[in-house]
Amino acid sequence: MRVALLTYSTKPRGGVVHTLNLAEALVDSGVDVTVWSLARQGDRGFFRAVDPRVHTSLVDYPELADESVTDRIVRSIALLRGAFTPGEYDVVHAQDCISANAVGTCIRTIHHLDDFTTPVLAECHEKAIVEPYAHICVSEAVAAEVRTGWGLLPTVIPNGVLAQRFIDAASNDASAAALREAWRWRFGRYVLAVGGIEPRKGAIDLVEAYYLLRQRVPDVRLVIAGGETLFDYRDYRAAFERRCSELGVRPLILGAVNDAHLPSLVAASSAFAFPSTKEGFGLAAMEALAAGRPVVTRDLPVLREVFGKTVRYACTPTEFADELIDSLEGVSDPAPGRALATSLTWEQAARRHVEFYESHPRP
Repeated sequence: MRVALLTYSTKPRGGVVHTLNLAEALVDSGVDVTVWSLARQGDRGFFRAVDPRVHTSLVDYPELADESVTDRIVRSIALLRGAFTPGEYDVVHAQDCISANAVGTCIRTIHHLDDFTTPVLAECHEKAIVEPYAHICVSEAVAAEVRTGWGLLPTVIPNGVLAQRFIDAASNDASAAALREAWRWRFGRYVLAVGGIEPRKGAIDLVEAYYLLRQRVPDVRLVIAGGETLFDYRDYRAAFERRCSELGVRPLILGAVNDAHLPSLVAASSAFAFPSTKEGFGLAAMEALAAGRPVVTRDLPVLREVFGKTVRYACTPTEFADELIDSLEGVSDPAPGRALATSLTWEQAARRHVEFYESHPRP
């Protein structure tokens, strides 16, 4: 079986992480896999090393000055469409709107649904849902949205989690302990969020929650890692910075963190905040559970489904502050969260994908 997995970036976004982990697990199961992606900013590879058994095909995406978001998306689709060779594969599996619009007949994983108001982007979003001949979702909550909104019947295949990386980072091994201590020496005690400064990640709510938290626990820093997207969130970033200034708080913004360093950064945190307003699964929070960290997430149906009783839930900045303070000051048992994270393997996900591919042959 020859499978093409398509994603829109080489950077460490959730869908890209999913694509690479799935590709490697499929190769382990004997599938011939090629990952296709746009390569922006001069990238010649993905954000991390990829198993050499996985073929990769990167399409150069030269940057253009003063290009609008709409033009960027349209050009991304055109470049990927022009380069992709569908006839070489038995299965074409798109992981996002850009690749689904680019490749024509395909399977689509819908990780989460977006709300676009720009006509061109709204049309791209719609086509990427209705035109694929088969659909996968990583959670039942998103599948229910797709059923309600479009009358489609997606198959739910949950994400896998590379839990051992984060378990090892939290272990008593001397080298792991030294790496954690290095982060704590740099930042002190800190609450960590991974996802960058954008509306979907709830960054302004997080800053407001941190302001309230700091009134009661003044020695805790806020660290935000991650980011990188095709979309232009300059207005939101400006609003975020204004709110930080108004509240007199200075979060530490790390940007994208080297993949090899991420587990120890997570494991060294005192608590993990996950205030996203829209998610398909919540992989970053699941990795924090694997590292034994107390996690506070936004109270969303999808996160209730995925995490159950292993995390704390909040809706408002006040609630986030209260739950984070309880996490910092209380004693939590990491075992249930770690057990959940380790139960979700990419081996299982790959096996279910192969079954799906076999039962949904390409028209």
